[in-house]
Amino acid sequence: MWGNTMVTEHLMRIWIKARNKVLEPVAPIYKYCLVSVSNILTTSCQYEALKYVSFPVQTLAKCAKMIPVMVWGTVIMQKKYRGTDYLLAFIVTLGCSVFILYPAGTDISPYGRGRENTVWGVLLMLGYLGCDGFTSTFQDKMFKGYNMEIHNQIFYTTLCSCVLSLTGLIIQGQLLPAVEFVYLHKDCFFDIALLSTVATASQFFISYTIRTFGALTFATIMTTRQLVSIILSCVWFSHPLSWEQWIGAVIVFGAIYSKSFLRKAPEKTTTSSVEHVQNGNSNNLKENPC
Repeated sequence: MWGNTMVTEHLMRIWIKARNKVLEPVAPIYKYCLVSVSNILTTSCQYEALKYVSFPVQTLAKCAKMIPVMVWGTVIMQKKYRGTDYLLAFIVTLGCSVFILYPAGTDISPYGRGRENTVWGVLLMLGYLGCDGFTSTFQDKMFKGYNMEIHNQIFYTTLCSCVLSLTGLIIQGQLLPAVEFVYLHKDCFFDIALLSTVATASQFFISYTIRTFGALTFATIMTTRQLVSIILSCVWFSHPLSWEQWIGAVIVFGAIYSKSFLRKAPEKTTTSSVEHVQNGNSNNLKENPC
């Protein structure tokens, strides 16, 4: 992880200098560190949980991304969500749960065999959801509070992650073994560079989505992406879908479509009301010219 963050930070520095972007932080450094720490905790909980919970449980937990984002949005940004927003988040989570829990085969993944679902594993997944929801919500708050550019947040967040990861390696005594491993397996340099490049590009898309549309929309996209990737995998490898999975997919996409419809409906009403008022004022002006 330290190698990836170091390469990503270096790539960001090159990109910022090439584009003549402002390198100075626009927010206090500790706020970048909060995003970095929560992101590291998210990754750690996710990978550590694989030792204790089965693949279906972890996949199922990831479908509940929208709910912690809404909770953190209420706590951190004082957002007031409507009852329909909570209902749609629950319906999307329910639809994804149905899709995951009722596969056509006997087991959706060979990695889940022989793995027990322990209390510690469930706690790790709750930690993953909590930290993941905090990360995107706090990023949203920083974008709106400081009007910062995307590159600025990515650069300093990655820089903090690099320092924290390096500190963790030194404290745990794993720095020299890590350097020795890279020295003995020089081929992994290409893999590290490739992963870092892809991670940097993905961070731009993630940050742009959060900055433009908000953390809840990003959580909705990630939840839907997971469902779509499973469907595409089933289609690509000719794996049959059970009728319960089709119902789950219809529930998810129906909820997301209705959410978009409900958001557009008030705008149309407001627009028609404004046009009606303007028409009324213009008629009054015609009837009573100055």
